[in-house]
Amino acid sequence: MNQKPAPRRAVSRGGQSSRRPTSPRQPLPPDSLANSLSLAAQLVAAVIEGKALTEQLAQLRHGHPNPDINWGAVQDLTYGTLREYGRGDAMLAPLIQKPLPTLIHALLLVACHRLEHRPDQQHTVVDQAVNAAAFHAVGLKGVVNGVLRNLLRRIDELRAKADRDDAARLCHPDWWIKRLRRSYPNEWESVLAAGNMHPPMALRANRRHLTSRQAQARLAEAGIEARLLDNDALLLDAPCPVERIPGFFEGQFSVQDAGAQWAARWLAPRDGERILDACAAPGGKTAHILELADARVTALELDPKRARRIEENLSRIGATAEIKIADCVELDRWWDGQPFDRILADVPCSASGVVRRHPDIKWLRRNTDIPAFAAQQAKILDALWQTLAPGGTMLYVTCSVFEEENRTQIARFCTRHADAKRMMIDNRIERIVLPNADHDGFYYALLRKDG
Repeated sequence: MNQKPAPRRAVSRGGQSSRRPTSPRQPLPPDSLANSLSLAAQLVAAVIEGKALTEQLAQLRHGHPNPDINWGAVQDLTYGTLREYGRGDAMLAPLIQKPLPTLIHALLLVACHRLEHRPDQQHTVVDQAVNAAAFHAVGLKGVVNGVLRNLLRRIDELRAKADRDDAARLCHPDWWIKRLRRSYPNEWESVLAAGNMHPPMALRANRRHLTSRQAQARLAEAGIEARLLDNDALLLDAPCPVERIPGFFEGQFSVQDAGAQWAARWLAPRDGERILDACAAPGGKTAHILELADARVTALELDPKRARRIEENLSRIGATAEIKIADCVELDRWWDGQPFDRILADVPCSASGVVRRHPDIKWLRRNTDIPAFAAQQAKILDALWQTLAPGGTMLYVTCSVFEEENRTQIARFCTRHADAKRMMIDNRIERIVLPNADHDGFYYALLRKDG
């Protein structure tokens, strides 16, 4: 994700660089709303300039070690602003007559989001946003003050105008909306609404330590209420720090989205089998496989840094796998020629099913990226199929809701490979797990190799 976002107006107005136009004055109080607005604006500006939010947040935190900074507030402001970027940008567009530096435009977006959700704090938000503007560009604090006060005066008019624009009302790019409307004529609006929610927190109980019912009871004893879902995922009533989860650091629980917890179950690993988890980082599915069966698992990952996370996750639950760092399509770099009984092909994708966790994705993706992802997925599938034993099974997984990466991808694969047979998953030929309040969005297809 190394390109500018395509949300609409912020980039089309030709916003200038997010570098500070003037030298900063006195530092903002670290625990102030002004500082939270400022830091959130820096993150939003980075996304507008085409950078990935997760990496930028890590870098910003590393560069601001002051313990008084309210990083929870910074993250809430940033993620909320990006989830609603299309709406905020549409509401601000009529109020900004000249292109502003990207950082100042981002500050206005963050302040607009805060004003929309905390109307009781109007005076404070405007005052603190002006202070943040003065820190970055003292000459533009009057502009920020004027735009925000004008926003408040015209708020009803601007909301009504935004509600007439699909991208602003639904907070997704136009091309994204059109794709979902074609693929899911009955569910497309609920899918978009789920993409704008706060993500739920789900746990996976390690069955080597306790049953799902025992896990639920143990959480209740710790004051953590959780609902048990059909796949034994534990959906928390409210997110909580992992430090509160009893036995977490001893490997009794793992944090994993409920929709992702179907992967290991539908792969159905058995003791003694040779299993490949391709594109395995951060290792949640690898760990789940090893919790379900005493299998010989190879976890394959291209990025060395992400591969270390696999090792950390396995170490915490007391499991081991052979971790290899290589491109999965370059078989001569990692495959020893011994076929696998099962393969989990959790392939790179648009991540369109997990955008509430990564709201920058909505604005960094382009419509043309989807065919590119599909081509990469096809290449991976064709390579991995060679490593599967006759009679073996491959579970294809994406966290995408776009048909080109899912149903269409598998249909084309089966056309290319006469020895690929579609297998039923819980009496269905495929499983489309659309995002909702309980889980993110995933696609699953199970294939068996004849022979």
